[in-house]
Amino acid sequence: MQYDQDELRNRYRRDGYLVVEDFLPATLVDDLRRTTRDFVRQARAGLLSDQRFDIIARPGADQALRRITDPDRVAPIYDQIMRYGPLVDLVAHLLGGTVRFDHAKLNFKPPGGGGAVEWHQDWAYYPMTNDDMLAVGVMIEDCTLDNGPLMVIPGSHTGTVYDHHQRGRFVGGIPVAALGETPIRAVALTAPAGSISVHHVRTVHGSGENRGIHPRPLLLYNYVAVDAFPVFHSYDWDAYNARILRGEATCVARVAPVPIRVPQPAPIPSNGYSSESLFSLQQGMEER
Repeated sequence: MQYDQDELRNRYRRDGYLVVEDFLPATLVDDLRRTTRDFVRQARAGLLSDQRFDIIARPGADQALRRITDPDRVAPIYDQIMRYGPLVDLVAHLLGGTVRFDHAKLNFKPPGGGGAVEWHQDWAYYPMTNDDMLAVGVMIEDCTLDNGPLMVIPGSHTGTVYDHHQRGRFVGGIPVAALGETPIRAVALTAPAGSISVHHVRTVHGSGENRGIHPRPLLLYNYVAVDAFPVFHSYDWDAYNARILRGEATCVARVAPVPIRVPQPAPIPSNGYSSESLFSLQQGMEER
């Protein structure tokens, strides 16, 4: 299927998000489903022990898989989708021509409630020297209003950079009071399996609980312009440049006048939650 990339770029710049239905070919979607459903089965049976698998216990139910960190390193199909030519072409068009893959995660929402994600901006977690950064969500199963789809606030990518700290510690979420009536404008990103969503790194977004009977796995890839560099974290230089999918390596950072708060200090693990996961971080919020 052909897409007008200029029209998509204009919508993305205006709204801070996109939904493109039926983006992936059926063969890739079938492979994604097979692999992902197999991980869900293994988690339920207690067969996954790698630290990349975030598994939670559910009272009165089997344990469930909540997240796979770095799925591109766990199974070849996730790496294949990350490098899928038409997807990288679209991302390059949205980012201005260059693309560096930053990281990936696969978030699950088991049916029967749970899995809500509080309002937040990705910018709070990994600020860069400029905000040409976005997340692509690959819908492995149908995303419906019942199963807790991603929700975004249109136009919020050009507005306030919110504080994600409470009581002096980074909690990874925005207090409801700070948003006021803004969430009234939220849009649910629903689409069939094989579709993709795209949201800007400063777009305010979150998601509700899965109150349906079907799971909602969402594969998330973060891409960034090659001349955007992290302001707090550091990487091995050669490994970092090996992630470039479009464009050439550079050591000249482009700096944009975007407010930045470093996502520190992290929560204290003895409080019962870890700084490693968005889900765990947001447990430290006083107002959820």
